[in-house]
Amino acid sequence: MRARLKIFFVIILYWMAFFSAARLLFILYNHDYSSQLTVGELLTAMAYGLKMDISTTGYITVFCGLLLTASVFTQKKWIRFSLHTLTTCFLIFSGLVILVDLELYRHWGFRMNITPFFYMGSEAAGMASIWVTIKLLLIFSLFLFLFIRLYFKNIAPLITDLASSSPRNAIAIFITTGLLFFPIRGSLSTATMNVGMVYFHKTKMFANHVGINVVWNFLYSLKNDNAIKYPEDFFDKALTEKYFNMLYPQQDSTHVVLTQQKPNILLIILESFTADVIEPLGGMPGVAPNLSKLCAEGILFDQFYANGDRTDKGLVSILSAFPAQPKGSIIKYPQKTQRLSYLSVKLEELGYRNSFVYGGDAYFANYNSFLTAGRFRHITSVDDFDDDLNTTKWGVHDEYVFKQVMDELDTTRAIPFFKTVLTLSSHEPFNVPMKPVFEASGDETLFLNSCYYTDKWLGDFISTAKQKPWWKNTLIIITADHGHRFPGNKRYETKEKFRIPMLWIGGVVEKDTVIHTLGSQSDIANTLLAQLHKPSADFIFSKNLLGYPVEDFVVYVFNDGYGYLDGQRYIIYDNPGRQYIRKEGIEQEEQLFPAKAYLQKLYSEYNTKK
Repeated sequence: MRARLKIFFVIILYWMAFFSAARLLFILYNHDYSSQLTVGELLTAMAYGLKMDISTTGYITVFCGLLLTASVFTQKKWIRFSLHTLTTCFLIFSGLVILVDLELYRHWGFRMNITPFFYMGSEAAGMASIWVTIKLLLIFSLFLFLFIRLYFKNIAPLITDLASSSPRNAIAIFITTGLLFFPIRGSLSTATMNVGMVYFHKTKMFANHVGINVVWNFLYSLKNDNAIKYPEDFFDKALTEKYFNMLYPQQDSTHVVLTQQKPNILLIILESFTADVIEPLGGMPGVAPNLSKLCAEGILFDQFYANGDRTDKGLVSILSAFPAQPKGSIIKYPQKTQRLSYLSVKLEELGYRNSFVYGGDAYFANYNSFLTAGRFRHITSVDDFDDDLNTTKWGVHDEYVFKQVMDELDTTRAIPFFKTVLTLSSHEPFNVPMKPVFEASGDETLFLNSCYYTDKWLGDFISTAKQKPWWKNTLIIITADHGHRFPGNKRYETKEKFRIPMLWIGGVVEKDTVIHTLGSQSDIANTLLAQLHKPSADFIFSKNLLGYPVEDFVVYVFNDGYGYLDGQRYIIYDNPGRQYIRKEGIEQEEQLFPAKAYLQKLYSEYNTKK
């Protein structure tokens, strides 16, 4: 019995060492973030992480314990083979999750879960360069080699030397295995193991993320991905209606800024265009000179934010005025998106002809089902371009997309039109066909060059458009699908990462002005429809930024958390940790109610769309 118990506990120590080494690897790989923590904070994070490591180890060791129990009754080779195979398979699987998480965290700001698998089918892995892929494979190979060697050198011989034993010892091994229930569960209280148990820091989210066992996190999300249902008790229902209605007061007037009641509308959505690359918005000079110049030629909304942090979330926020959700994305579920309201549908009812142009795969992330439900009658995607133009992992570069848009506008007979354009060149891996303007090395420089490239062709497109006969009858709305961590490697939960441009230009824009009202992508729908004298009550999350009265606030959502801004308050709330990361301007509990009401309304609306 002692020999088997020794093997049992050695296996536990082995897996604990494995997960601790994986955590150290995560810290080293993400040194840009870990360098912002003190040694004490890092040690505390690793100590908290042991809770989840023990739970994950418990799941794995249960299988080993059952095999060791069976070994009391038989000494056949299949026991040893099963233990060795089980360990090797778990090592490979865990190593792959750890490997992918290392790089994805730098881009997405949260630990690996099922979300990336939703994007893999359409080359979402394209964000990783060849060098990054090689580097990760080398890390994976070395990491795996070390722990496989450690197992077969130190643990496998103990299993091989097992002698026969009395059947009564099987009971002791089985009971010991059963005791793993407690570390697996994580506590003796009503709360079972969850991510929040490793959260300890009130302001630095990376410190909390260090404590997460990424294998546990991935398996948990895999089990629960198809069961996303948001709570109906996040906030009191009566108070939800009261405070939500206060955020969207009845408006009695609109400042009309267009010279025509029914102009053509061209909506240009720029990939990853953060406000930090646009000089008039306080961004870096020289990155987007054309867009920066255009900001002085139209109506600039200088306090504008993305609702979410992914393109699929941005599209739904812009075209359906339905904000991003803390977990997953509603676009994954066509049965839900077909129940949304659509800006394009409202415009079609006003006589507009809808079309969509994208240089990538229209089937990526369920775009096609969403756009079809939105009555986009013509969708141009990568398959509609010549094969020799499909030169990136994502599709066709923006230079050719803007040329395609111009060709379609020059030949269209559908008046008025509503055409939406989604760019892609400023997406990872930022490999644009242009001589670099910024010479420093690194991902940030690549990003800045890609923004310069897109801006160059956007500027060329607008210059040409001004010479076209349709310009005088057209409104062009330029915004972004989401912000970006570059420049500056911003933390994923901060408001700076979500601030993006919105600019209205074109022949029908009355005059140049700057709007300082806080707004977000979901506000585009009713701000635009109000200019056409047709605002819609169906867009309950959309306020008319040019109307009066208007509440000055914005909500943005990151992975399982949200931020809220208004003139006095700045709130960031993290759901897993059940804590406020930031509570600026909060003097009493009631000041948190508007943000809570917004989220509860969003949760309830999401749940009802079945």
